[in-house]
Amino acid sequence: MDFLRPASWEEALAAKAEHPTAVPIAGGTDVMVEINFDHRRPEYLLDLNRIGELNEWEVGEKTVRLGASVPYTQIMENLRAELPGLALASHTVASPQIRNRGGVGGNLGTASPAGDAHPALLAAGCEVEVESVRCRRMIPIDDFYTGVKRNAMAPDELIRSVHLPKADGPQQFSKVGTRNAMVIAVCAFGIALHPETRTVRTGIGSAAPTPVRAKEAEAFLTAALEEGGFWDSGSPIPPSVAKQFAQLAAGACNPIDDVRGSAAYRRHAVGIMARRTLGWTWESYRGNAHGSKGGAQCA
Repeated sequence: MDFLRPASWEEALAAKAEHPTAVPIAGGTDVMVEINFDHRRPEYLLDLNRIGELNEWEVGEKTVRLGASVPYTQIMENLRAELPGLALASHTVASPQIRNRGGVGGNLGTASPAGDAHPALLAAGCEVEVESVRCRRMIPIDDFYTGVKRNAMAPDELIRSVHLPKADGPQQFSKVGTRNAMVIAVCAFGIALHPETRTVRTGIGSAAPTPVRAKEAEAFLTAALEEGGFWDSGSPIPPSVAKQFAQLAAGACNPIDDVRGSAAYRRHAVGIMARRTLGWTWESYRGNAHGSKGGAQCA
């Protein structure tokens, strides 16, 4: 196994062009586990740790540009207001040591359906900035996941950053695991309310071959909120609407049975998480926009 250690982004792109099979390593929290268990033995490792710009972020007027290697800890500490859903998801990642090393770029590159960042990225509606010596392009998150641990990147491309809209409404993330920490998700659910466009987006993790959105649930809830005048009135969402949203979210799953949980359990749990996170986000919206004194409650 050869170890490539470029000193700049340009050198990294050149190395990836010359060795398309080279596996990028930054935090190494996924790659090193696979190597240690001999699940993977790449010919080349491409170390990106000397490239400082990958650890930087920029908050603009409407969006946040998040470098691919920005650690989860930095997201939690510095971007909680701008990216609340991703900050909540970051808090559930493994241990403090892993959160200090791992970043969103690694989750995207691995494209495991169990990656904790994916539901929040889908719910936010971000774009992934990838680059090669040929060009730079933006891939909408909805087009990024192409199969089990596969993504839309070409062999010579590297992830440079992720561009996320700044939250204009409440966001939530929920995860089910076999224990409270250091655990791979049995299933996960993210939701983001977008009051400016009066829309809702979701993300589901570890309950289908790829991370997915519950698009029918989103369309149903978006229509229900608009037709019922809930965005303007801030009235509580009727239980019947929350129940239907949860059922449609569960229906978006295509899970498997494995050692962490059964397909039936995953589908059921996603429905529960959808109902609960909807309740939390809507209570937050009511409190912020309409002066409601009710806080977010566990359903």
